Amino acid sequence: MKELGRNKPLATAAAKAGMSERTARRWRQRGMLPSETVKPRNWRTREDPFADVWLEVEAMLELDAGLEAKLIFEQLQRQYPERFRAGQLRTLQRKVRRWRALQGPEREVYFPQQREPGWQCQSDFTDMGQLGVQVGGQPYRHLAYHFVLAYSNWEWVRIAHSESFEALAEGLQESLWTLGSVPREHRTDNLSAATHDLKTSHGRGYNERYLELLGHYGLEPSRNTPGRAHENGDVEAANQHYKRAVRQRLVLRGSSEFASEEQYGQFLREVARGRNQRRGERLELERERLRELPARPLPAYRTVFATVTKWSTVRVAGKAYSVPSRLIGRRLEVRLRAAQVEFRLDGELVGQCERIVGGRPWQVDYRHVIGWLLRKPGAFPRYAYREALFPTLVFRQAYDVLRASGRSGADLEYLRILHLAATTLEASVEAQLQRQLEAGQRPDSEAIRAVLEPARPTAAEALAMVPLQPQLSAYDELLATVPAQEAG
Repeated sequence: MKELGRNKPLATAAAKAGMSERTARRWRQRGMLPSETVKPRNWRTREDPFADVWLEVEAMLELDAGLEAKLIFEQLQRQYPERFRAGQLRTLQRKVRRWRALQGPEREVYFPQQREPGWQCQSDFTDMGQLGVQVGGQPYRHLAYHFVLAYSNWEWVRIAHSESFEALAEGLQESLWTLGSVPREHRTDNLSAATHDLKTSHGRGYNERYLELLGHYGLEPSRNTPGRAHENGDVEAANQHYKRAVRQRLVLRGSSEFASEEQYGQFLREVARGRNQRRGERLELERERLRELPARPLPAYRTVFATVTKWSTVRVAGKAYSVPSRLIGRRLEVRLRAAQVEFRLDGELVGQCERIVGGRPWQVDYRHVIGWLLRKPGAFPRYAYREALFPTLVFRQAYDVLRASGRSGADLEYLRILHLAATTLEASVEAQLQRQLEAGQRPDSEAIRAVLEPARPTAAEALAMVPLQPQLSAYDELLATVPAQEAG
């Protein structure tokens, strides 16, 4: 028909349509397309297997329109054994889908929004554990803070270990300073780092520290309705797209293992930069509406003060951290960062460690207490933080072998081994322990010390050493080979 409309000969139009000239003439006379002559089928090719029980199915759907057709089918099979075959499930699914479209409840309507350049940015945390990343040979469970501009979809990503306020503050500020400017509104879901429950109205209010952070940048706070993740849709969708891009980059890289967290973090930023390259035009349009950054960022940590207990620990945010025993009784300034905890005395840094995220409520470094445990070995068996005194599985195995030997002084001998690890190199001590265990020997601190700390010569042996007497003639011969003008 198209060719005939172009005034092509009937024979040419028929050839291009792949039909005979006689057939083409017949369709031209009808003046209709073949698809227009097909009448809708109003009869069934086979008997409806659910006709007799459909009223029961409708009763189930009216009770709960969200029931799945598979669950209804299983219920029918229990009520009518050997009547329905597995292959008839698809028929029931089509009938249920048609019932929902004609008689089911109204479905929620979503309203597309027009994004204004420079107005809104969105933040979210997303779980990256499904990517199978390893750092230092160990599975790396972590989150990622994800920042997205709603108009241009420019994004930035930072590793996070929790959804704490410190992680949110670090991620948001790094994103804004990388972008180099500030939009007008910051939108999140109802994460506890930004909001809290209101006891009187039973709603959600903004945290004071969160409002202080946004106020520093002149950002207006915004959040989605609880349970309505689509209201934060730009970053929610970007989470999935970004993780898909990371997964594909890992495939091209040929490995999902990284030597350090810093190397992996750099990899994530490179993925974000690559995705941002195709957003340049919309980003430039958005930059015209963005505002300038303040003079400096805010500190992305929380400061608390705590006194070191007689157990050589500091309790912060419900967690116990060990510090050197010389600080017992002193009041420390503790800075809680997203991934680290810093301890300061009169402004000077005196210690730091990884921040506890979930898991056990304490973190003890055996180096802080091993000296005093050697003086009080009887405290070791029931020490509340005893598990911290087994830095690796090999140390634990060594202790079990010492205990199983039945000889006295097993606790003291293990503490001596641990003291060697604290004063030399833990890895070296572990290697010697591994050799002793593989040889079926009882762990021996003195044998390990002999290998790691060779005996020093006595005073008599040092005096008996032949002193080195340099031969000055050798220098004369060397100078004789230098031309006189160079020697001058």
